[in-house]
Amino acid sequence: MVVRKGKKSRKLQGRTRTMGWGRVGQHRKSGSRGGFGAVGFHKHKYIWIIKHAPNWYGKHGFRPRSRIHENVTINVGELDELAWRLTSNGKAIIEDGLIVLNTVEMGFDKVLGSGKVTRGLKVIAREITEEAKRKIEEAGGKVILLEELEAGSAT
Repeated sequence: MVVRKGKKSRKLQGRTRTMGWGRVGQHRKSGSRGGFGAVGFHKHKYIWIIKHAPNWYGKHGFRPRSRIHENVTINVGELDELAWRLTSNGKAIIEDGLIVLNTVEMGFDKVLGSGKVTRGLKVIAREITEEAKRKIEEAGGKVILLEELEAGSAT
């Protein structure tokens, strides 16, 4: 059971019919609340802001532009499932018996090594972990980094 300290005694001061709030409806409806939510924080509830939430208004700190972009990643297990789905729909490009997945065009920055690779994949990626590369090559696949493609097309 929750112990209410002070609240009930304050409400029931004098223990009379109106409890000190007059005869007709004072302190009864929502007008005494002063609005819903954060209403009035710049007006009639400003003292509450100063006392309980002095940092409510204004900006606090900053976010450097260099940290806004975060790497979007995908695991090789998810790539394997995606390749299966694309081949079953007939939307996958198959080159030399390998399913071609261009993760850069899909919007992924990095391929991570979690999961199993069960089919031969040709993965074109911007970045890839050693574990992911090992798993793809063990399944008979091939990994091409975007830098290698750009360097090959430049010469």
